[in-house]
Amino acid sequence: MRARHAHEPADDGPFWRHRRWQVSAGFLVLAVCVGIGAAVYGGGDAGSRAAPPSGPVIGGLGPDGSRPQGCRTVDTPQPLPTEAPDDVVWRPLNGAATPFSASAGPLRTTGPLRWCFAHTPMGAVLAVHTISRQMSGPDWRAVSRQQLVPGLGRDYFDAMRESLPDGGPPQTSNRLAGFLVVRYTPGTAVVRVLVRQATARYFSVDYTADWNGVDWRLRPLTSGGLYGPVTPVVSLAGFLLWNER
Repeated sequence: MRARHAHEPADDGPFWRHRRWQVSAGFLVLAVCVGIGAAVYGGGDAGSRAAPPSGPVIGGLGPDGSRPQGCRTVDTPQPLPTEAPDDVVWRPLNGAATPFSASAGPLRTTGPLRWCFAHTPMGAVLAVHTISRQMSGPDWRAVSRQQLVPGLGRDYFDAMRESLPDGGPPQTSNRLAGFLVVRYTPGTAVVRVLVRQATARYFSVDYTADWNGVDWRLRPLTSGGLYGPVTPVVSLAGFLLWNER
């Protein structure tokens, strides 16, 4: 068996770190190179042509421009956070403890969708933690359709995710340890998520979330991945650490 380097995430985590996912991603890149990708996926923003989702649906803006019924958050401009919010509670979500905040979200649950995040830096932080973890469960299709930014990146993500079984969510020994808001505007946020492995080593990954007027959505990479490269972390300086739980 091949030894795993210290910075490689273990295979017991979310699906996108599984070896089968990497193999699928490599196949997809090869298909694009030989022209098969264009025939399968077409060009341009395929997500804009997709059929409306069936099943639970996140509501749209009201006639007065207000957010959907029951989704009311304090969205006044806020500075970048200097500490984790003190109203965070940890709840299991697809095999891992995930942060929920009464002030930042998610405040609504519609079927498998957890949504309604504050239009603030902390709202973006809670959104990337929640949406990414929902992708490890059997309802990932509904999450993808409504909580990922449409486009070729989402199409590639869907194609790769389809290659994996929809069994029970994988358990993970990794723990969410902290975060850093790398960049924030009212329209886009880049959030760096700090993860502590069972070996006590740390790594981080960057997510990008876009605000669509109703809520935050994850923006996949053009390759179909949900986050940037896994980066080993030696110093925790700059990260805001979650409260012990």
